Amino acid sequence: MTVYPRQNRHRLLVAILTGVLLAYAMPARAASTSTSECFSQSNERRIAGCTELIENPNIDAGTRSLAYSMRALALSLKGKLEESLPDYDRAIELDPASAMSFNNRAWVKYKLNRPEDGLEDVERSLMLGPASPHAHDTRAHIRQALGEGRPALRDYERAMRLGGESLVRLYQCGLEAAGLYKGPIDGLYTRDVRRALEACVDTTECDPLPPDEECRAAMS
Repeated sequence: MTVYPRQNRHRLLVAILTGVLLAYAMPARAASTSTSECFSQSNERRIAGCTELIENPNIDAGTRSLAYSMRALALSLKGKLEESLPDYDRAIELDPASAMSFNNRAWVKYKLNRPEDGLEDVERSLMLGPASPHAHDTRAHIRQALGEGRPALRDYERAMRLGGESLVRLYQCGLEAAGLYKGPIDGLYTRDVRRALEACVDTTECDPLPPDEECRAAMS
């Protein structure tokens, strides 16, 4: 499991998200080179492949929505946050039931320092997919940015319950990097981890996710 750099950290674990999307899109178009490229791990190849899919008049609305969403993801990972928003808008127009697209659009708005704008999107995402640890993490970040420390803490805890040990380890790494946690990176939600999170959510400056790749060894 790869931990991405802060500037490239879009909804926690891009590799897992890509795998989930492949499960939806690939069976119908397994022979399509553009589909394979759209869901590749390379942002440049992803943009090119998704663009080819989007321009294909023969694909269904669901696949086109995924292509827009994946191209938006690639753009955001390249730091082109503003450019990613129209693609997320189009993805949602084509598939209003896409919890992932709502969540990722909320995250982009949060990264653009527009947490209020992202709140409606993440709430919609959670209505569509209430068991998503990624959406609970997004809402936690947004609530923390809005100065709502206690609700943010509850969402971080829900994210850990749903995401399991891997997400707890991710927070442990981030809290350690913030100087708030000195315990083991073992995926256990202990009192020490909770105290560190409580301290973190009391400020809008703290992020319980790791700021760089220093946790790669622990998370791989």
